[in-house]
Amino acid sequence: MVRSLLAVLLLSLAMAPASAWGPRGHRLVAELADAGLTPSARAEVQALLRDESEPTLAGVANWADALRSEDPDLGRASAPWHYVNLGESGCSYVAARDCPDGACVVEAIVDQTAILADRARPPEERLQALKFVVHFVGDVHQPMHAGYARDKGGNTVQVNLPDGSRDGRGSNLHALWDSGLFDSRHESQSRQLARLRALPAATATAGAGVDPARWAEESCRIVRRPGVYPARATLDPAYYRTWRPVAERQLVLGGRRLAMLLNQALDD
Repeated sequence: MVRSLLAVLLLSLAMAPASAWGPRGHRLVAELADAGLTPSARAEVQALLRDESEPTLAGVANWADALRSEDPDLGRASAPWHYVNLGESGCSYVAARDCPDGACVVEAIVDQTAILADRARPPEERLQALKFVVHFVGDVHQPMHAGYARDKGGNTVQVNLPDGSRDGRGSNLHALWDSGLFDSRHESQSRQLARLRALPAATATAGAGVDPARWAEESCRIVRRPGVYPARATLDPAYYRTWRPVAERQLVLGGRRLAMLLNQALDD
């Protein structure tokens, strides 16, 4: 009986789609964004979030992933909004080709930002849009969420993690970029946040303006860099040393660009 239950559990975990950055990563993006809000944008965010159990951007950062269990209908409808596949297209975004019917992370950010910015909309619609925007800006900066359709954003690429991360157990490339790169540091969230906040602004704000399509293209170009897809299934610790700083830079970019987007949408 125990073996049967374990087999079912492992199968369900294998079938579950990975979420960008994992819970910690999404909270970090939101925390970084919060520090960059203007006073008027902050006031608007606080008003929209006032009835939430954790009324902060970090508190709602993982809401869109929780929909899979908490609101399955909305979870299914919004599932394509978490990613866009650009790897096979040379990382060049063409809406008609890459985002039919607006069902991808690029157009989801645009559409949900428009709802958020429209003060004639009911508060509950704008609150939902805010939750989506916070999550999707994180998603679009996770490189695997803008990668290849053929391997489902790295989900079907199996890797074995070295000791020091998850004791050498198997994983996949998508999950590695979600959280595995960070887990190996055995670092608290607060300490990681402090390190990310200390990164030079010039390093983390490449390019000005709110442009989700360009953000996705940048993420895709990381996926196509030599070495992101490891030559061997068993990873060398050098993989972490090379790619962890890249992933952390993406977290910082996501946070500062989320602040930029919210300031633009919510400033008076």
